[in-house]
This record gives sequence, C-alpha cells and structure tokens, in this order.
Amino acid sequence: MSLMVISMACVGFFLLQGPWPHVGGQDKPFLSAWPGTVVSEGQHVTLQCRFRLGFNEFSLSKEDGMPVPELYNRIFQNSFLMGPVTPAHAGTYRCCSSHPHSPTGWSAPSNPVVIMVTGVHRKPSLLAHPGPLVKSGETVILQCWSDVRFERFLLHEDPLRLVGQLHDAGSQVNYSMGPMTPALAGTYRCFGSVTHLPYELSAPGDPLDIMVIGLYGKPSLSAQPGPTVQAGENVTLSCSSRSLFDIYHLSREAEARELRLTAVRSINGTFQADFPLGPANHGVTYRCFGSFRDSPYEWSDPSDPLLVSVTGNSRHLHVLTGTSVVIIPFAILLFFLLHRWCANKKNAAVMDQEPAGKRTVNREDSDEQEPQEVTYAQLDHCVFTQRKITRPSQRPKTPPTDTSM
Repeated sequence: MSLMVISMACVGFFLLQGPWPHVGGQDKPFLSAWPGTVVSEGQHVTLQCRFRLGFNEFSLSKEDGMPVPELYNRIFQNSFLMGPVTPAHAGTYRCCSSHPHSPTGWSAPSNPVVIMVTGVHRKPSLLAHPGPLVKSGETVILQCWSDVRFERFLLHEDPLRLVGQLHDAGSQVNYSMGPMTPALAGTYRCFGSVTHLPYELSAPGDPLDIMVIGLYGKPSLSAQPGPTVQAGENVTLSCSSRSLFDIYHLSREAEARELRLTAVRSINGTFQADFPLGPANHGVTYRCFGSFRDSPYEWSDPSDPLLVSVTGNSRHLHVLTGTSVVIIPFAILLFFLLHRWCANKKNAAVMDQEPAGKRTVNREDSDEQEPQEVTYAQLDHCVFTQRKITRPSQRPKTPPTDTSM
C-alpha cells in the first residue's frame, strides 16, 4: 500500500462518514502508550492500538511536531515499539484499525496520545510548603522553579500543566493542592518546557512524596536506654502500636526525609519497629508514623514528639582542648616577656645616679681623695635588689676591702 493511502486512511474515514453512519464513536480503536506518555530521551515507548471488533492491524499518524518517517507507509500488528526516542518523536499520535466493513477499510481515528520527551533541558526543583506531610483536609503549596526561563511547567502525577512565571533569575510556578485526600497523595515530579516546543521537556526534577497524615491513631515512641544519654552513647528508638501497621516511619524535626522499617509483633501484643540511631552527638526531636503496605502514602497521626538530649557533649571537650592549645603557649610567651621587662627595669634602676631609695654613706676622711663607697637599697615592685655602686669620678685604684649594708 502506498504512502499516500496509509497516511490518509484516517482522514478518508471522515470524508465517507456521512453515507456510512453506523460506524460511530464506539467503533474507533483505543491507543495507549507503555510504560507511559512521558519518555526519557534515548528510551523506548510502545504504542498499542486495540479495537473492540478484534482486528489487530493498524496504522499510526502524527498530528504535530516534526514528522517521524518510520510511522508512514507501514501497517503494524497489535503494537509498535518506538525508539530510541529523540525530541523529534514528541507530539500527538492517533491510530486507525483495519475495518473490513468500512468503505476505506479503516476505522475512525483513535483517541489522541501525547508523547512528551524529557531530558532536553536542565531539571527544575520541586518543593512543598509547609512540608510534604499534609494533614487530611489541609492544603499544600507545590512550588516548581528553575534558573531556566521556562514558560510552562508540568507536574507529573496527574499530569497537570501549569503556566510558569518568568523572572530575571529564571522561572517558577506555585500550585495550591487541597483539601488533602488520599487520592491526592503520591509521588510528584516537575518538568519545564518552552512555548514553541511544548512536548520537549526538561529532565525530570527529583521526586517528591506527598503524604496524607492523620488517617489512623498515633503510635508511641520511646528511647533506649532513655531520652537523656551521654555524648557518644548508642540510642535506639522504638515505635509501637496495637494497630496492625505494616510499616513505621521515623522523622527528625525540620527534615523532609524519613527512616522506615517493617513492623514486627512483640511479646506484649503490640506491633513494633526498633530504629538504631548509633552514637548520640546532639539533641534532636523525633516523631514516628504508622502506615499499611497497600496504601504507602496514607499515614497515621504523628506520635508525641520525643526529644533525645545529650549530656557531656564531646564537642565542649574539643572546644576546651583547642582553647588550651592556644592559651598555654600564650601564657609561656607572656611570662617570658614579663621576665625580660622586669630585668630591663632593674638595669635602668642601677644606672640611675640619683636613686630614690634609702642610702647609707661611709666617709673616712674628707681631705683624702679616697673613693666614696655607697650602698643603695632599691625596692622595686618586681624584685628587691642590693647593689654597691662607686662614683665614676672617684674610682679607686684598688678594689675596696670591705663593704657594708
């Protein structure tokens, strides 16, 4: 069959629909994509065309974007594996199934399937305000933002298309979701796109799990050996309840991530999970939640908060040790400088010709030109010194034989 015949098969059906009224909407096939309509660049996607009359031959057409040559002039059986996917594969697809009772031999066009190719731009970021744990009936704000100037964002869980707000630093969009129900809980991703290429998306943002809490009664949280421990001591937190929870979730205050463990039945009839935290270094507040395996996004009320406090923090010892390393050499240097200063001051006192201290003069004969010997007592605030000083003008020829104080 020629290229023209297959590519115009679905169009020809509409031209002949008037004289063939019994082939209506219920006679069109159903087109689906597996594993989904959002495909990473370089991956594969399977397009499957199903018809209720049981005919399994079909053709594919692409309505927008760049043409895909491998679709045309071909008839497929049941499904078509498309890939490795490139940005050219992004667009809207329909299928027509073979129909022996149709004048054209083809059914009406199927439902449209939009294939979006991701990885064309850098990934945006997705945040939840005030946080990803949302109480049943309350509202959460999902904020998708990027330093790339995207005109549109896509929240992939519904999926939901949102118009972005451009600014100098990039773009962002805020989406208010609520009142919160179990149907709205799940894992969300954010994508960005530009206006002229709406189906070529950025790389997916990191996944964000939105949990609905408050659907079941709260569990209990305790600490072993206790809520107050020594620095470096190992701590284990136990979350328990009489409800048949399959999984327990432990979260730290002001942190989005959580630890999860499978619940086990304890000897006292409760269902419990023990979280070994290792050595404690600083105080942290914890809460725990319970959930069931078949509804992982639906959690219980939070347990009462538990503050694990630490005494004798090793960080204080490190501070003291570091301070000592600085202070001890400084004290030694200060002592050395003070010693030098006192010594210099004593030397200055010796050289002074008119000392301020008390003095005693021994004079034998004023007529003889004998040297005058003077002994001074100098009281200094650093040290008590005793010196014998001879005047330079009356220096004796021989050393004195006797001194007195």
